[in-house]
Amino acid sequence: MKPLVRLPIILQLAALTSLAMLVPALHAAVVGNAPLARIFLHTGIAATVVTGLLALAMGGRATADRRRGVLPTMLGVYLLLPLLMAIPLAAALPDTGLFNAWWEMLSCLTTTGATLYAPDLLAPSLHLWRALAGWMGGLFILVAAIALLAPMHVGGFEIVSDTGARPGAATPRGAQPDALIRRISADPGHRMWRWGAEIAPIYAGLTIALWLALLVAGDSALVALCRAMGTLSTSGISPVTGPVGAPTGGVAAEFVIALFLLPALTRRLWPGGDELRTTPRLRTDPELRMAAALVALVALVLVVRPLLGALGAVAPVAPPEPAAPTIIGGLARAVAAAWGAAFSALSFLTTTGWTSVHWEGARAWSGLTAPGLMLAGLTMMGGGVATTAGGVKLLRVYALARHGQRELERIVHPASVAGGGPRERQLREGGAYLAFIFFMLFAMSIALVVVLVSIRPIPIETATMLSVAALTNTGPLAEAIPMMPAFQADAGSASAPWAGWAGLSVLTKSVLAGAMVAGRIETLALLALFSPGLWRR
Repeated sequence: MKPLVRLPIILQLAALTSLAMLVPALHAAVVGNAPLARIFLHTGIAATVVTGLLALAMGGRATADRRRGVLPTMLGVYLLLPLLMAIPLAAALPDTGLFNAWWEMLSCLTTTGATLYAPDLLAPSLHLWRALAGWMGGLFILVAAIALLAPMHVGGFEIVSDTGARPGAATPRGAQPDALIRRISADPGHRMWRWGAEIAPIYAGLTIALWLALLVAGDSALVALCRAMGTLSTSGISPVTGPVGAPTGGVAAEFVIALFLLPALTRRLWPGGDELRTTPRLRTDPELRMAAALVALVALVLVVRPLLGALGAVAPVAPPEPAAPTIIGGLARAVAAAWGAAFSALSFLTTTGWTSVHWEGARAWSGLTAPGLMLAGLTMMGGGVATTAGGVKLLRVYALARHGQRELERIVHPASVAGGGPRERQLREGGAYLAFIFFMLFAMSIALVVVLVSIRPIPIETATMLSVAALTNTGPLAEAIPMMPAFQADAGSASAPWAGWAGLSVLTKSVLAGAMVAGRIETLALLALFSPGLWRR
């Protein structure tokens, strides 16, 4: 085990990826697709042999200090590992090209879930490989967040550590990093194995439990497995299009999936969450409470809007929905609309990007014709820090909200003293300071990506939604809203009938690929990559 730990992290992950190719190979053999089974089997064997030879060549080298190379390693994982994953996909679809295959697997590994292919263009085993790549990407970020980013105080950990204090501000007592993280922070490879051994069994167990629950709800085996992996990784990858409750699961499947989306709202439900614990009780966790408030607000607004239109407070619903024949029917329609809005809001808040079977009913009930701005706002807020969710993250939003509340209190009562304990004070002061910096960097990133995407003849609305979807790692965002055509016939068989990702030019895809990586690693960590002195201190 020790020789393996001393190898470069990217080489260890390449070996695991090579072994993972045996899963779709076995599936293809079982369903009778022998050519595809040979592609995955031969690619997995060849990749295993190559990584084994590289491991033997590097085994005798002296162990160097790898603490300075953590962020370059993460960047290398997201740029090079999808190339290995893309080899069987490109071999199975020879007219799609290696670049499109690499882009597809990068989207899966970053848990973005954007796809160039219509579902009927891919064999079931390829859908399984895409879902498995997204699942491994979710596991990697769960482990890397606590093993690699937490000791450097980036990736969201900076707002709860004393390094996030505003210059000149007093450091609150009790805001030091978790002792367990400090105790195992000597070598990144050891940390990855240490935390991986704790997180992987829970991650896999939850996936299997959700898979069985979806099977009971009526989904087929492949659809249930892909949706289970897409839920835990928040990649939103599925072998079929449409609402997550279709065609067979219904509201029961959506309710189960909603329960398994909760771990994407707070790190305290995963091992290593003590670093981000701001309250002693789960029911007072700020991320969970803010998520509940946002989901409830979206559902309430969409359900109450027809009433406000009838009273003249807002523009009435047009065209008006026909009235239900009975009061019970009207109540049932309202409850269905509320559930469709709540589930879809939770899904986009966790950057999964699935919609409910009652989402269209919720839109029709409320008269919402352009949901893009609302869904994009939810994805930008994102889920919990150090989870598989993307976006700005709820804890940063909470820190800004608490800081704003405190500033209003000081206006009314200038001599007041705020309480809440050391963690709350840290969030209101240094945490809010860094959260504001990150929010500004995130906004600048969106503006930059929109400008680069708009170099090609793409409407500004489409460019904005594609940029937000890439930076928040929510690929289904661009599929859940009407998009203006942006085709260019250079994608081969990747020219799926949907006007968005597949028809984009190579330049635009490259820009969006960089945005996916930037959204997954986060802007502050990338700045630390170019300024190592900020995190070596």
